[in-house]
Amino acid sequence: MLTGSNHITSFLEYLFLEKGYSKHTITAYKTDLIAFKDFCEVTYDQENLLDINYPQVRSWVVSLVNADISNNSINRKVSSLKSFYKFLQKTEQIEGSPLSKHKALKVAKKVQVPFTSTEINSVIQNMVIEKDFDSLRNKLLVELLYSTGIRRAELINIKQIDVNLKEKTIKVLGKRNKERFVPILSSVLVTLNQYVEFRKEKQSHSEFLLITSKGNKLYETLVYRIINSYFSQVSTKVKKSPHILRHSFATHLLNEGADLNSVKELLGHSSLASTQVYTHNSLDAIKKVYNQAHPRSNKKDN
Repeated sequence: MLTGSNHITSFLEYLFLEKGYSKHTITAYKTDLIAFKDFCEVTYDQENLLDINYPQVRSWVVSLVNADISNNSINRKVSSLKSFYKFLQKTEQIEGSPLSKHKALKVAKKVQVPFTSTEINSVIQNMVIEKDFDSLRNKLLVELLYSTGIRRAELINIKQIDVNLKEKTIKVLGKRNKERFVPILSSVLVTLNQYVEFRKEKQSHSEFLLITSKGNKLYETLVYRIINSYFSQVSTKVKKSPHILRHSFATHLLNEGADLNSVKELLGHSSLASTQVYTHNSLDAIKKVYNQAHPRSNKKDN
């Protein structure tokens, strides 16, 4: 009979081989599941994960709450557990999931405030291009994140062969290895061409487009530091990260009347529900259009 660890291993292999999840995501699943398995063994002397019941799951959730773990983090851990038991159902190792009636813990909705167009334009315009590689790369990095809305991981993993200068597009590898093409604005194309010339001087053997001054692939913390550094000079917002640029991209497009489905495709979302997160920021713009256009509106309300 398979042990709890064996079941987890089979599930993780399924995520990697059949679902195409990244190693980072699989590691997160593994951490959550092993923590749950250890809890059941210590608390209930229960080693067989096939025999788990909901009260035991609920007890685990309570222990996480008592450990001052945020509801958001707990919901993510429970989501890992749900996926695991759905897999066990799918492979007919159990009849029903012990989490079938579980309700997620309530979490306060965090409104992520996007950068304004003024803040972004100020950063880009003030990025004086000196005769050095880092300055040019940093400008391209900011322009790509804002003009395409790609994720930080997607930016880092762009390969030189993914860039089509003739078609003015970049092939992006998104979550679950889903490919999409994003357009390159003419203004960004200018920076990109300049960067490519500077990059040649590095004589780097890296296949990736964006590299460090030593010729190696960029890494996530460096991208964060670059964005945080430049935007700290123009913005007082608490959060200044690559994701806020993605957030700004979507919000600004919607504010200018872009179709929600088009924004969804550009962002690489699998469903409209994910894209609709950004619509609350465009509500003020929608109200303004409504008040200006409706015959019975009071124009003074604007």
